This record gives sequence, structure tokens and C-alpha cells, in this order.
Amino acid sequence: MGVMHSALRSVTLGLKMAGTVLPINTREGDNLAIHRALDDASEGDVLVINANSDTGRACFGDILGEISINRGIAGVVIDGATRDIDELLAMGLPVFARGISPAGPFKYGPGTIGAPVACGNVVCHPGDAILGDNDGIVVVPQGRIAAALERTAAQANSEDYMRALIPSRA
Repeated sequence: MGVMHSALRSVTLGLKMAGTVLPINTREGDNLAIHRALDDASEGDVLVINANSDTGRACFGDILGEISINRGIAGVVIDGATRDIDELLAMGLPVFARGISPAGPFKYGPGTIGAPVACGNVVCHPGDAILGDNDGIVVVPQGRIAAALERTAAQANSEDYMRALIPSRA
């Protein structure tokens, strides 16, 4: 539960992300709401953008990436398309998206910021924890973070135990 659809992949391979959800809802290929959201963003936020799964036109690129870095944004998740992958990777901004397109965005609006959004088949609320790496993205509801940390530690201990039982090829 809380695992986003596998179609949303890291486009900045090797970069990991952890932060709190700042949800954004926008039309396909439109980034006006994303620009506006960056005015409200706090350090450690992850922009979680529902762009209606459209991959024909990017709604995020290097200019928004630079603004995000300057605002202390921890990462970006787009149920839609992004572009300027080399630049985003060079600036160290973790970006996950459904697709990549060289076609640039519109700025017509409307959009919403801060209301729950569906992204990658997971409903994301403001302040939920979100983590991502090359394997995918997980969202943990704000009220379940402590329990998730306990379960994660227990799982890590269990896997360490199993690894210790694997015979070595010495």
C-alpha cells in the first residue's frame, strides 16, 4: 500500500528523495500551478504533481528545477512528463515522471495547490511522507509514519537475518 504505479520512474537515476508531500493538480502540459506552488513551498517539500498522466507535453524542466533547488525542494514527482533530464541530473534534483517529452509547457491554468491529489494511483495529502529511489516511490500517510518506521526496521532486521544464513563462497 502506498506504492506508486511503476510507470512513474526516476528520470535522474541514482538520486534519492525523501520529504513531505506538497500536492499540485494541473492540466496536461500546463505548469502555471507549479510556478505558483513554488511560492508556497517549504524546504524539504516534494512537489507531487497530477498532470493527468499525459506524456505528450512536459510540465517541468530545468528552469523550474533551478527554482526548486533554490527553494530547498527535496524532489519532484510528476504523473505526466518532464524534460531537460541532463540538466536536472546535473543540478542534483531527484525527479520522477511517467514520461519525457521535449515539448514545452503551457501557462494557462487553472490548477490547485495543497489539496489532495491522485498521483501514480496513490492519493497524496499535504504533509504525507514520500520517499523515492531507483526502485520506485512510496507514500506514507502522515498519521502512520511512526508505525511505518517500526515496520521498516523490523523488515530490515529480518532481511539481515536471512542474509546471514546464506552460505558464503569462500
